[in-house]
Order: sequence, then C-alpha cells, then structure tokens
Amino acid sequence: MQRVGIVTDSTSDITPEVARELGIEVVPLSVTIGDDTFEDGTLTQREFFDRMKDAPALPTTSQPPVGAFIETYQRVLDRASEVVSIHISAPLSGTLESAHKAAAHFGDRVMVFDSKNLAWGEALQVIEAARSAAQGASAAEVLERIEAARERVRMIVGLDSLENLARGGRIGRVAAFVGGILNLKITLTVNETGTLEPVARTRGAKAALEHTLQWIAQYMGDRRKGSFAVMHVLSPDKAAWLEARLRGTYQIRDLYNVEAGSVLSTHTGTGWGVALLPVE
Repeated sequence: MQRVGIVTDSTSDITPEVARELGIEVVPLSVTIGDDTFEDGTLTQREFFDRMKDAPALPTTSQPPVGAFIETYQRVLDRASEVVSIHISAPLSGTLESAHKAAAHFGDRVMVFDSKNLAWGEALQVIEAARSAAQGASAAEVLERIEAARERVRMIVGLDSLENLARGGRIGRVAAFVGGILNLKITLTVNETGTLEPVARTRGAKAALEHTLQWIAQYMGDRRKGSFAVMHVLSPDKAAWLEARLRGTYQIRDLYNVEAGSVLSTHTGTGWGVALLPVE
C-alpha cells in the first residue's frame, strides 16, 4: 500500500497517458450539448466543435456529482492510506465544493486542495503532487510541495474571440477591459484569487503570440529552467510555434503539448495557452 494517492478533475486536462504513468485518478466533469451529455474527454475537439456549431445554444458544463468523488476516493483508499485531491479554482467551478462534501465521508484521510488555477496551471501542480507521492511523501509533505508549486505556477491564455466567455456569463472583469469589442485578441491569466484577469489586448494572432512569449520571459526573469505546458483549442499550428520557441529559449524539465478538453473549450472557444512552473 502506498502512502498517498492523488486525485484531480478533468479540467486539469491531464492526458490519460500522463495519468496512467503517474498514478493519478481523474474525476470527469460533464458537458451537455442539446439533449446529449458527455463526460469530459469523450469527444475529440473536432467532434465537440461540430456538435456545438449545430446546437441551438451554448453547451453547459457540470461539476462531478459528490457520488463520483466518493467512489473515486474509496477506490484510491483501497491502495493508499491517504488521498490528496487537487482541483480547479473555487471561483471558477463548484467542483471543489463537491470534493469537500465527498471528503467529509472519509474523516481526515482525504485532503482537498484548491489549485487556484485550471487547465495545466492546475495540472502542473497535480504532477508535482504525484511525483512527491511516488517518492514516499506523507500527505502533509505532498501538500507542502504543491503549496510551493501553486505560488510559482503561472498561466497565460490567448483567445481568438470572447464570444463563448460572454455567452457563458464568465467574462467578469474582462468585459470592462475590452469595452465590448469582441474581435480583439485577448490574453488572460489567473490571478492569486483564482479568477480570470485580463493581461493585454492586441490586434492579430501574431502580435498576441509574441506578447505571450514576452509575458513568459518577464515572469521567468533570470530563471532558465522550467516545466511548461502548451495548450490549444483547434490551434495546433500556434501550439507548435510556441513549443518551438520555448524549447529554443529555456532549459526544459518537462514540456507537454496538449489539447484542451470539452469543458474548458465550452467557455474559451478556440485559442491557445501556456502554463509554466520555474525550476529553481
């Protein structure tokens, strides 16, 4: 029996391959398109966007039910003494609340952690936790490591359009920043409270991609080594461009190139993002 098992949710967009390799359990959110509901990760990006295009309304997304977390925690506790469960920022989803309710069924054996992030800003923290657990760390030691990672992780996201954010009612502070002009390229980040915050507005994808690299360079400063994830929604060319430039600039501990899942894509539409964790 291992000491600590690691659980996350599907908004982390951790791939099945990475989850299997590191022993991470992923609890899926769901997306409803018209009369059909799918677990996150069931549809390819192209299938999802084809269905969304034909749907009369924007798809809706749902957090995992408490029962799904209870089942997952029980399964993990059959092989581990404790569980650390790491999730999307509380202001962005009710997932953390479901996890807390499920954890209450297991006393102090399940600890729930707010990543204050999402996508691979969340996933890089989950990977740190899984690596710490694999080294035999206790739950307290795993939490200490991911708290340190949470302080250092940053993510920037570039959207081709704000239409989905606006239609889904999640545009928040971004609305005032754009002043109602939805055809600009907007870059966003997740601030220390775990909410979306605008970074810049640019005209054209090339300028937005260049700004993405400048923003990363500013945060990295003199640090040359890090773990990175390049994410995209129907934008593999932009992801490849960003990956090539990151590899040419930094010492790479890890670099993941991944497609965003259906739940996140519902709210973002097409675009790209980079998550990074500097290595000291």
